[in-house]
Amino acid sequence: MDLLTGSTDRHIRLFNPTTSLEVQKYSAHGYEIHDIAVAQDNDRFISVGGDKIVFLWDVSTHQTLRRWTGHAGRVNCCAFAGEGDALVVSGSFDSTVKIWDCKQRGEKPVMTFTEAKDAVSSIAVRGAEIIAGSVDGRVRCYDIRMGAVEQDVLGHPVTSVTPTVLNDSYLASTLDSTLRLMDKRDGKLLQAFRDEGFKNTKYRLRSTLAAGDSVAISGSEDGYIYIWDLLTGGLNHKLKHSAPALTDGSKSFVSMSSKRDVVNSVVWNQLRKEWASAGGDGTVTVWGV
Repeated sequence: MDLLTGSTDRHIRLFNPTTSLEVQKYSAHGYEIHDIAVAQDNDRFISVGGDKIVFLWDVSTHQTLRRWTGHAGRVNCCAFAGEGDALVVSGSFDSTVKIWDCKQRGEKPVMTFTEAKDAVSSIAVRGAEIIAGSVDGRVRCYDIRMGAVEQDVLGHPVTSVTPTVLNDSYLASTLDSTLRLMDKRDGKLLQAFRDEGFKNTKYRLRSTLAAGDSVAISGSEDGYIYIWDLLTGGLNHKLKHSAPALTDGSKSFVSMSSKRDVVNSVVWNQLRKEWASAGGDGTVTVWGV
């Protein structure tokens, strides 16, 4: 199973994590890339960034299938939705969430949500529900079938949202150096994850749940990765994200061009029981469990 990366250099790269070799490069963006989402069949992916455009790609032909241009600001996040991943959801700096139909030839979204009062930073989809985090300090849950929206007030800019497998709660990262596990049913705080060294006050960092929702993982602005126990909130591990001198069997390869000492994103692969971290130092590291 390969790994896709997006970068400030405007390119998307497909890597083989076993060999650390670049398999393919996808070029269409004119600005930095902020997010990538892969369809369940692995035949298509979407990418978004500073172009204000949502790109739908064919993996094998390396060409774009669709380009949607309805956003008025940079696009921060994206996700597939619907049966057969026939829909695409995007969130933007223009404070909107838009839904696009892959089967329609028009460039207009089939639905637009305007409840956010600031940039939409993160999107997750579970069935007919869209969970959107915003810089306005709120997480909104849209039920498409019922036409309803509920919101939780977290009080600080939200940079990442990840629902649990059961979809009864979600993990949210906020710009007060805190991760929160929130109950979706009543909006109550179930657990908070902090550490003296963990810092997230400036950049959008993507956190994740892993290992059967038993741990919460996040990169930090100090160049480290923090792993917390989901039940106790205690810190299990603190790992340095760096390319040289890896001694734990993990692999690292160059993808991005920024020089900041920030771990921007972490993702979990349930099938391979591996996870990856992407850093502003220009590397992506794949870790074993």
